[in-house]
Amino acid sequence: MSDDRWTEGPEVAADKKDAMAGAPGDSAEALRERQRLAQMEMMDRWIGGVLTEQRRTRRWKLFFRLMLLTVVLVTLFTSVYNLFWDTSGTAMPAQRHLGIVEVNGVIASDSPANAERIIKGLNRAWDSESAAAVVLHINSPGGSPVQSQRIYAEIMRLREQGDKPIIAVIEDLGASGAYYIAAAADEIVASPVSLVGSIGVIYAGFGFEEAIERIGVERRVLTAGENKAFLDPFQPMDEASEDFWQSVLNQTHRQFVDDVRAGRGERLSDSPDIFSGLIWSGEQSVALGLVDQLGSLEQVARAQVGGAHWEDYTPNLDPFERLTRRFTQVVAEVLGVETPNTPLRF
Repeated sequence: MSDDRWTEGPEVAADKKDAMAGAPGDSAEALRERQRLAQMEMMDRWIGGVLTEQRRTRRWKLFFRLMLLTVVLVTLFTSVYNLFWDTSGTAMPAQRHLGIVEVNGVIASDSPANAERIIKGLNRAWDSESAAAVVLHINSPGGSPVQSQRIYAEIMRLREQGDKPIIAVIEDLGASGAYYIAAAADEIVASPVSLVGSIGVIYAGFGFEEAIERIGVERRVLTAGENKAFLDPFQPMDEASEDFWQSVLNQTHRQFVDDVRAGRGERLSDSPDIFSGLIWSGEQSVALGLVDQLGSLEQVARAQVGGAHWEDYTPNLDPFERLTRRFTQVVAEVLGVETPNTPLRF
């Protein structure tokens, strides 16, 4: 039996029963007419219900389309505004202030803390006549050696001009590539409980050759060049390949050490542990020469410009690019295919 609410139910059933029963003394023709009218009434009710549902569905579709259109238009407008009209980071306030450049998060070409963005911010702050000092506001675990070296080289170039001081202020964390960047500054300031150092290079991977044998899977890899697949996690790494890869790590570490020595000079202590990859508190770092003094951004501002006055010269992130980048990262994490641009990390 049908359970259609437009053709069944107590009200409709009662009407149907009355129509079928007719009135006493009605002829067969009158009874048939009553039944026809009752069926037409039920059909009208059913059609009316269907039309109501269709109108409701159309309204919701229109609502969601308008919402999508609004999001697209807002995103496009914001992108165009940032491209042509937004002057944030380029304005030069008359009041003397610190020119802040944010180094926040992992340093990588596809992250907000990438070399292009930070270098652009550095030059904006450097060119501002009212910026008394350029401050690298660091809270980062490090990242790409290439990105870190690019930023380091730009800071050293500006530092050699000697027009204004460049100060690195470390918040919670200034490790590895982030300390690499800080070492190029004229002065490094950190909190007593900041984490500083970790001057080393790391490569981490897995070996699945036994696991793949156990589950009975044959891996087929074709290469041109006998060592092309030497980091393949499904193949064992022989001693020659391991020695070669260790030499790459050692050379990269030596470049790291040389640049830190060039930036810090005689301020570094003679402790052999400085370049071992260990990480210290800000208070310990002062004794090792990794940090010049303990303090905060507010204290640096008061010392340089007489008050807590600073301007952020870090270029704004394009909101559409930020959205698509975040979506890509989430999808990569869910699928387990997220990989860094380089296997080496500071």
